[in-house]
Amino acid sequence: MDLIVIGGGAAGLFAAIAAKQKNPSASVLLLEKSAVLLSKVRISGGGRCNVTHSCFNPVPLSQNYPRGSKELIGPFHRFQPSDTVQWFESRGVPLKIEEDGRIFPVSDQSSSIIDCLLNEAKQLGVEIRLRQRIDKIEKKEGLFELTLPSGPLSTRQLLLATGSSPDGHLWASSFGHTIQKPIPSLFTFNIPSSPLKELSGIAVDPVEVRIDSTDFIQKGPLLITHFGFSGPAILKLSAFAARTLNETEYRFSISVNWLPSHTEESLFSLLTSLKSTSPQKLLANENPFSLPKNLWKTLLLSEKKICDHSAKEFRALAGKLHRDIYHIEGKTTHKEEFVTCGGVSLKEVDFKTMESKLCPGLHFAGEILDIDGVTGGFNFQNAWTTGFLSGSALLKS
Repeated sequence: MDLIVIGGGAAGLFAAIAAKQKNPSASVLLLEKSAVLLSKVRISGGGRCNVTHSCFNPVPLSQNYPRGSKELIGPFHRFQPSDTVQWFESRGVPLKIEEDGRIFPVSDQSSSIIDCLLNEAKQLGVEIRLRQRIDKIEKKEGLFELTLPSGPLSTRQLLLATGSSPDGHLWASSFGHTIQKPIPSLFTFNIPSSPLKELSGIAVDPVEVRIDSTDFIQKGPLLITHFGFSGPAILKLSAFAARTLNETEYRFSISVNWLPSHTEESLFSLLTSLKSTSPQKLLANENPFSLPKNLWKTLLLSEKKICDHSAKEFRALAGKLHRDIYHIEGKTTHKEEFVTCGGVSLKEVDFKTMESKLCPGLHFAGEILDIDGVTGGFNFQNAWTTGFLSGSALLKS
């Protein structure tokens, strides 16, 4: 074969398609160990497929990647979300931008994206084989030799797009690559002792969440759940702090600023002013900050009338609203994402071609690399970009 792609996810299939588009006469074979292709595409976005995100400037776009942000700036100048949109729409799949910037197919069906990719691969003549177990990969005399139960295969160039699979890391390692330890990214926080459990389903936007004793901080929507906290602010925080939190074995403290548009002093002043405007009202019923009613009542330190609160009590409440402490005891993976932090060291890859700097002819695309993005379509954009660049460069030599 001229090219063998291992991995039938978004990055692998997109790379195979790009390679065939650039070199129609080349023999391109894609091997997938499971019985189906594009399994993550199928379940992404609750089955709607969050294709990418409407961030069309490469530099701000790159800042959504806790790992890989610097390396992806160049690739995003060559293939970014606007190119992704054009690619699918030019093949009959209209896309739409939602209020939060996420981009989905107008059909709200991931099958629209899957069918488009599979049809394109079929028309171009990409050969696809499912249920392929690869026992060994070696390089001999300039060829990659693959050992499979069905018989040996050889190829001039090899692309690994195996996601977070240990197999891909093992093969990359056998060719001299360093593997950054794979650990979870994009997870929610478990808080067994949380006094807010009964408020499951309440969202507050925005809040500011900080991991104590670190510089990790995120601002955005927070969702209270029956197990603790979720929502974009939490998921982003988990992604950027993934390695640090892994080292703590997911036991750490966070502080939540429920009203980040206020300072602690301005909160205290507003609370104090209620004594002159509404002295006889219950503080629980006044809620001067428009927080969700049940959350406000739970956060209060007492249920007295406003006039019965001392300055010290108002000072304590202002402090709690500004810096509310919770102790995290474990994580829960965000089911729609399955994102891993870790993989092939980025220093060992040429980001113009996605080719290995250590093993000529070996290329990478997607999550096998030590790249991961926050939630919102960014991980798929990494797959499309690195898949396109690797596929476009693969057969030039």
